[in-house]
Amino acid sequence: MSSEEKRAWIMAVVTVAAYGVYLAVIGGRAGGGPLADVSYVPALLWTVGAAILLSIVLNIAVALASPEDAGRKDQRDREINRFGEYVGQSFLVVGGVAALVMAMAELDYFWIANAVYLAFVLSSILGSAAKLVAYRRGFQPW
Repeated sequence: MSSEEKRAWIMAVVTVAAYGVYLAVIGGRAGGGPLADVSYVPALLWTVGAAILLSIVLNIAVALASPEDAGRKDQRDREINRFGEYVGQSFLVVGGVAALVMAMAELDYFWIANAVYLAFVLSSILGSAAKLVAYRRGFQPW
């Protein structure tokens, strides 16, 4: 398994875990009340920050565990990375449009922020999944 494939796995797992923690915290704070009344900003910032930090630490650990592969990318790795990023970006566009529509409808900030956060999460998961499929099943550049 190449270091780039390991990075894709790390991104996917950390993203899912961080978003799961965020949903658990927000759901726990809501109790039986409306979600829009929950103080979501600290939880959002902490889970995003922790995900970034954990991703960095895990990438460093993987690089230290196999130093001969660390930083080595060939043309296939670059093309798969580009492909995965392009695929993942589609959710950022959808999330941006959704946030724009929500803002025009004057919805609560809670819903707008969570729509954007979900778009980032889905973008990361879809991009990582596209990379992993390309590594496992082969990649044919278009």
